Amino acid sequence: QVQLVESGGGLVQPGGSLRLSCAASGFTFSLYAMSWYRQAPGKERELVADITSNGGSTNYADFVKGRFTISRDNAKNMVYLQMNSLKPEDAAVYYCNARFKDRLWRTYDYWGQGTQVTVSS
Repeated sequence: QVQLVESGGGLVQPGGSLRLSCAASGFTFSLYAMSWYRQAPGKERELVADITSNGGSTNYADFVKGRFTISRDNAKNMVYLQMNSLKPEDAAVYYCNARFKDRLWRTYDYWGQGTQVTVSS
């Protein structure tokens, strides 16, 4: 059974930091690219950051560059999002995503349930 379980969300003041974690199970984690997405009320879900299966390459949305860092630990089946200098506009539900394309270009795409991040004074 595939599971992605996010944790680490909560309430933080502007300028503060949070570290989100995503625990993966039920699939070969080291084969999957991992991403963090977010969705604020009334807005579409948007990509925040992603990391390749071996952790060798990362990509960030412009609105988080220099503030957020994505990382993974393939030995522990974990992916993380370190969020610094948080702004009120970063408030959203943050989702963990796992994606893999096999040799026949079939896509395997899994989502977690999300963790709420609130940035407010």
